Amino acid sequence: MASQAAPSAFRPDLVGRAALDACRKLNPAALLRNPVIFVTEVVAAVVTVLFVRDVVAGNPLLFTGQIMAWLWFTVLFANFAEAIAEGRGRAQADSLRKARTDTVAKRMANPRDRRNVQPLSALDLKVGDHVLVETGDLVPGDGEIVEGIASVNEAAVTGESAPVIREAGGDRSAVTGGTTVVSDWIVVRITAAPGSSFLDRMIALVEGAERQKTPNELALTILLVGMTLIFLIAVVTLTGFSAYSEAAISVPILVALLVTLIPTTIGGLLSAIGIAGMDRLIRHNVLAMSGKAVEASGDVDTLLLDKTGTITFGNRMASEFVAVAGVTETQAAEIAVEASLADETAEGRSILTLARERYGLSVPAARLGDAAFIPFSAATRLSGVDMDSRRVRKGAVDAIRRFVHESAGHAVAEPAAFTAAVDRIAKSGGTPLGLAENGRFIGVIHLKDVVKPDIKERFAELRRMGIRTVMVTGDNPVTAAAIASEAGVDDFIAEATPQDKLSYIRNEQRHGRLVAMCGDGTNDAPALAQADVGVAMQTGTQAAREAGNMVDLDSDPTKLIEIVGIGKQLLMTRGSLTTFSIANDVAKYFAIIPALFVAAIPELGVLNVMRLASPESAILSAVIFNALVIVALIPLALRGVPYRAEGAAAVLRRNLLIYGLGGILVPFVGIKAIDLAVSGLGLA
Repeated sequence: MASQAAPSAFRPDLVGRAALDACRKLNPAALLRNPVIFVTEVVAAVVTVLFVRDVVAGNPLLFTGQIMAWLWFTVLFANFAEAIAEGRGRAQADSLRKARTDTVAKRMANPRDRRNVQPLSALDLKVGDHVLVETGDLVPGDGEIVEGIASVNEAAVTGESAPVIREAGGDRSAVTGGTTVVSDWIVVRITAAPGSSFLDRMIALVEGAERQKTPNELALTILLVGMTLIFLIAVVTLTGFSAYSEAAISVPILVALLVTLIPTTIGGLLSAIGIAGMDRLIRHNVLAMSGKAVEASGDVDTLLLDKTGTITFGNRMASEFVAVAGVTETQAAEIAVEASLADETAEGRSILTLARERYGLSVPAARLGDAAFIPFSAATRLSGVDMDSRRVRKGAVDAIRRFVHESAGHAVAEPAAFTAAVDRIAKSGGTPLGLAENGRFIGVIHLKDVVKPDIKERFAELRRMGIRTVMVTGDNPVTAAAIASEAGVDDFIAEATPQDKLSYIRNEQRHGRLVAMCGDGTNDAPALAQADVGVAMQTGTQAAREAGNMVDLDSDPTKLIEIVGIGKQLLMTRGSLTTFSIANDVAKYFAIIPALFVAAIPELGVLNVMRLASPESAILSAVIFNALVIVALIPLALRGVPYRAEGAAAVLRRNLLIYGLGGILVPFVGIKAIDLAVSGLGLA
């Protein structure tokens, strides 16, 4: 499954729960994490005290009551924006909880004795225990397969219904608690204690329980606090100025003015933007271990990709049959099929598949008769079949040469087409397999590590994003160069060791670049840990998943394009709404101040371009606008500003034009419209 369906942000159940959470978040201790909204709550509390005073004194209540109501509305909707984002995460967590079951495990007293098992609750398992998991059983906890091979349904984790193969050894030995074995059996060594499994950590992360502010958020919070202090000083200064000018500016007006001028828009939406960014990753089946990793993905400069299983399928597959003179391609394919019937390797099966798809070939059982099959072995490096007087073989080129010479009883001249095909395939990075029948050469099979479909186009898209792609492989330089060219990567590292990967990442980082690494094997773990963004494949080893700061549940390495896009979208959304908020505050300052003092200082009339009805109407309209603009921007904060692959200058120009200019113009239009309604209804 490429991505999960997004729960609607405004589902009735989510909205109801978020509304209650918004009220709970009024706790000042909780709001201290958001200084701007904390100041707004303090101001709302001050106006509430003044409202109570007016009630007791019998003073007019309409104006102070409205200011109080709209200030509390501002605080509640700022909390609601964060709560609705958290609610979407909880909806994801609820679906994951269904996979967490009190499973009965079959603990083995002896890892080598499958007959002696002890049933017990999976919650009682300890790290290091060995459990037997058979057909139909749930995997009781995270672990490594130490024996056996099985087909495992991982829909509980990935949402993908197609089972996958898991086997002992290699890079596909990790299993996750809550998944189901659908065939065969495996022995699993438990690697995670109950309560700390991969599924438990996923639930905690998507609920936001472990979300901390990222460096970018902390820096922005410091900026917002600084702006709040500046406007606080400005408003305090206005207190003395209003007394000097004999302007009738009351305390409720001044404290309400403070709220309208401080950056409440971005302050109210900042947390929701960060939570929504992680939520978008979850909907693409990517689990981010921290918000910092999501942000870093938006600034990635270099991407390292492991070749095997990442850029390529990982198994050499037959791609063509080359026949010698006097033999047609179809005849060569028929002999290749006969020679591969006893070959159970992935390469052998790919030969049968290619012959069937390209030539429609299959070998009827009647034709084989009393054939004697020769299975592939590492000693002979040949496989084939003996039928009556015919001896057909397929295998390594030097082994085929020996077979032909021995079958003929003398040295046989090698056809030019055979030699040319072997050289061409080897130089292209492929593997040539010879074909022979009795004492003659028949042709060559081209085996190649097949590059995944459309990956070249995906890398071109990364290049447009300004990201340099580097393929990492243990292949020799000739093979690596051929695959790199076919895949369309910018560079490659051949014959790479884990230390080579680590050194490359450190060198890039020393030059100020942010590096992302995709990998699935234990040998990728050091590089995944060193990289700024380490994306481990869910199908990979436990070591790889622990080392990375993201896990791709679909095990699709090209998913990094979506990850980078989401990271950039998160940064753009935060930057765009910050631009809008700051421009908004500056516009409100110059829109409201002249209206407050124009009666006492007529010379300010030239600046009173909005011609607001009265100081009371001006401040009430500004407070209402301030509250409503947060409500209007909640969907954008949750959805994110769309990202397009283009240069930084173009992004900056568009950002300033839309959100900078918009932030200046919208308050003038909005406050004037609200002022007309307020004055027309006699509310001020």
